[in-house]
Amino acid sequence: MANRSHAKHVSSRRLTLVRSVHLPVACMLTVGLRGASLARAQALSSARDASGHDTTMAHDTTMARDTSIEISSADTRTSNAGSAANFTGQATVEQMFHARGASRLTGGVVRFQPGARSAWHTHPLGQILIITAGMGLVQQWGGPIRAMKTGDVVWIPAGVKHWHGASAGSAVTQMAIQERVDGKNVEWLEPVTDLQYSTGAPAVSQ
Repeated sequence: MANRSHAKHVSSRRLTLVRSVHLPVACMLTVGLRGASLARAQALSSARDASGHDTTMAHDTTMARDTSIEISSADTRTSNAGSAANFTGQATVEQMFHARGASRLTGGVVRFQPGARSAWHTHPLGQILIITAGMGLVQQWGGPIRAMKTGDVVWIPAGVKHWHGASAGSAVTQMAIQERVDGKNVEWLEPVTDLQYSTGAPAVSQ
């Protein structure tokens, strides 16, 4: 009888100990689950835009798009006449790609007919011209007019005032690559006059 009484006493103490340990753990788990639910709710709330629309799905879609390879078919692109404010003569511009995601690169193909050229302009982070066909001309302000031919790669440093286009007797096709800063990849300036195009004047710095 004494042994049974002792065993019941020990069992009771063990049960009390287990309860005393499990209760705080259970409380911690409950608080943790509630905290996770609250964090999830806050994340969903922050995913809503100012108009109250849920942007979570849009964000997920953007992430998926930015991590997937895409092919842009030539059939989907069009060429447009260069603006008269930015080009002299006949020039067409085909936008090849826009800046996407973290990249700031933009690129396009410009086709100049003989005698056509861009206006003076600058690029915030410079420009690369890849001459794919014909014979062209390029000049920076205060420097000589220089010829560029098929296969040439031309580097124009950031902020350098310049123009480029076709020679008088040949059309030229250029792939132009540049980067955007605050949404802009070019600063257009005044047109290149016929005198500047034919002689390279003015030969002074600005």
